[in-house]
Amino acid sequence: MYDRREFLEKLGTAIPLGLALATLAPLGKNGGSAIAAPNLPPEQLATNESYWAKIQQAFTVDRSIINLNNGGVSPAPAYVQQAMKRHLDFSNNAPAYTMWKVLEPQREGVRHQLARLFDCENEEVALTRNASEGLQICQLGFDLKAGDEVLTTTQDYGRMINTFKQRERREGIVLKQFQIPIPAEDDDTVVALFEENITAKTRLILISHMINLTGQILPVKRVVQMARRRGIPVIVDGAHSFAHFPFQQQDLDCDYFATSLHKWLFAPHGTGMLYVKKDKIEGLWPMTPAGEKMDNDIRKFEEIGTHPAANYLAIAEAVTFHEGIGAEAKIARLIYLRDRWAKRLLANERVKLHTSLKTGLAGGFANVEIEGIRPGKLARHLWKKHQIIVTPINHPEFDGIRVSPSVYTTVAEIDRFSEALETVIKKGLPTT
Repeated sequence: MYDRREFLEKLGTAIPLGLALATLAPLGKNGGSAIAAPNLPPEQLATNESYWAKIQQAFTVDRSIINLNNGGVSPAPAYVQQAMKRHLDFSNNAPAYTMWKVLEPQREGVRHQLARLFDCENEEVALTRNASEGLQICQLGFDLKAGDEVLTTTQDYGRMINTFKQRERREGIVLKQFQIPIPAEDDDTVVALFEENITAKTRLILISHMINLTGQILPVKRVVQMARRRGIPVIVDGAHSFAHFPFQQQDLDCDYFATSLHKWLFAPHGTGMLYVKKDKIEGLWPMTPAGEKMDNDIRKFEEIGTHPAANYLAIAEAVTFHEGIGAEAKIARLIYLRDRWAKRLLANERVKLHTSLKTGLAGGFANVEIEGIRPGKLARHLWKKHQIIVTPINHPEFDGIRVSPSVYTTVAEIDRFSEALETVIKKGLPTT
């Protein structure tokens, strides 16, 4: 019905026709963003600075700043930014047509790419604005009554805890939280703690795949399967895990999973993914109401009204970039950077790491504490004196700064961060 070439020619858009039509071209697995990597195992490729220098040049970051808070939100590669700008320019020609009728249908291709990456069905993937939105769809989408209990840890994301607390105030449900070890280095202990805190009133569990405070990876599959035997659904918070380290849906065996794509996938800001197992879609209410005919349709979770098409379509380039690097090489590099600063600083007795460095228990970021120094003051000093961005964490159970480098972070930047902390350990913070 709608022919984009014909419309562009009629409109006489200022966008070159070839460039505009390029957004419709199919993308191969490695697309145009892939950078040829040496034929090395991931552990060896992780230390190949010539290769990672090419990856670093794909980003438009300001090198006068050392950004070690990529866990909050990451910059997108220039390749992704250009795609989003191209789609946005095209949208603004005549949005009621160009955005709604031409670009919007293309999100189905993005849905397919994400489903392929997560190894699930297309009809199980919804495009959201972030992990919080996806998780809140699940947290608010279950029918609960006064007295019903929901279970999670004391280390889950604050916004998700507040979501349950609002249901407590409004509907009289009960939020039950429990502590886990810091760091947690025994999966049996974690699973046992979840199981021990289940009662006859437990109706729902929320578990972080990767805890935002520390980078701790939890045994999601075991908790999901344990809870399923008791008829309790589990919502998995994958905000920090997706595209951070290799896994797919079957590795979690989950029915509900939400993530942000603007963290470790390097997609445009304000993009996320929600997975709901196909036979669970009908039983989950959308956060924004949808028509009854959509009860079984994953797209009912996308009924948010007018929204930009450009951000979502450029997810395709982010997936291509991620696949071009390779998931195994990516996590190997992130762990190499983490260990470079963490092991160096651990040589000082005043340094305490709240993140395990054991294989499989954490990824590329960690939480570190310097005894006697408050995280907020340390973070402000690092920014004011060294233009280094970290995340101060003040938690009832521990304090520290979260350090989250990315693939564009250089070894020199990691070393500058380490030197800055060693100076603080030796001399303390300035008094003014």
